[in-house]
Amino acid sequence: MIGSGFTGLWSAYYLKKRYPEKSVVILERGIIPSGASSRNAGFACFGSFTELESDTHQHGENEMLELVEWRFKGLEKIRKKFSADRIGYENLGGYELVSPGQFPDVNILRTRIDNLNNLLKNITGKQKTFQLNDSKIKSFGLGGSHHLIENKLESQLHSGKLLEALVQLVNSEGVSILTQVDVRKMQVLKDRVELESNLPLIMRAEQVLVCTNAFAKTLLPELDILPARGQILLTEPIDDLKIKGTFHYDEGFYYFRNLGNRLLLGGARNKFLKEEETFSAGTSKHIQDELERFLRDIVLPGIPYQIGMRWSGTMAIGKEKKPIVQKISDRVFCAVRMSGMGVALAPQLGKKVAGMI
Repeated sequence: MIGSGFTGLWSAYYLKKRYPEKSVVILERGIIPSGASSRNAGFACFGSFTELESDTHQHGENEMLELVEWRFKGLEKIRKKFSADRIGYENLGGYELVSPGQFPDVNILRTRIDNLNNLLKNITGKQKTFQLNDSKIKSFGLGGSHHLIENKLESQLHSGKLLEALVQLVNSEGVSILTQVDVRKMQVLKDRVELESNLPLIMRAEQVLVCTNAFAKTLLPELDILPARGQILLTEPIDDLKIKGTFHYDEGFYYFRNLGNRLLLGGARNKFLKEEETFSAGTSKHIQDELERFLRDIVLPGIPYQIGMRWSGTMAIGKEKKPIVQKISDRVFCAVRMSGMGVALAPQLGKKVAGMI
């Protein structure tokens, strides 16, 4: 297997369960995963209201519901497998800020929320997955004129702790992880796959599963995959921080949450889409300036803050939002293109691709 992020680890777990007598080895180019898994914002979510509305418009109702079900069931699997303390899981609720400019008539907004809730109730088990709750805007200290949509099922977790827990889980099942192995070429032969890397040897496997998300394009150039850099900033501790929970804005392109008494904010990629189609691991001034504007005007209006950290992670997107989980040949498979939802999707897709091998 190639890639030890969330998808690679869950896939390895289910493969070892399915074939306990087989040797399952994960090759990872970094010391730790260097894509989105170790650099995301720690949202345990399955899609905000406007994001799901947009997905329905762009990809159809059936595909939207399929994605939500995968994400929702994936998050349930995480909760069943690991304790809340082990992965830093907190159910503080999720919220979305919606501009009145998007919905001048609040009654239309209520109707749209009711319609989406009706579609989701068989997945979430709730009559009202989303509900309008403008009364909380003041208590969170949010600026600007907005409506607030609440989702009590949404949570947050510590991505690093989840990765660590998964590594320990697969190790306990007998899976080996070899780090700092950068696979550069695959050659599919009649009875095996040969892998060339930065090491002075040729590795051989019966079958190979590629789980490198955006970076899969280097090994499987035919796939519809583009890199999408997601940038994040994190403040220093803020006294009496009112923000508690996970928050979305503008179809999920902006997202923020409390991290203890710090404020984490990421996104704004939709303002500079072409510039952010990059594998660069750095940050850029134009995105960081926009994030700080949003932080200053909307999230923490009138509250002094200092930025403690900035970082980025590389997601994978394509013409479709649906992940690519497929058989490339009898000996090569892939599970990639998570579109920024790898935390929630990986448990389901790992099981799915393991069943294909």
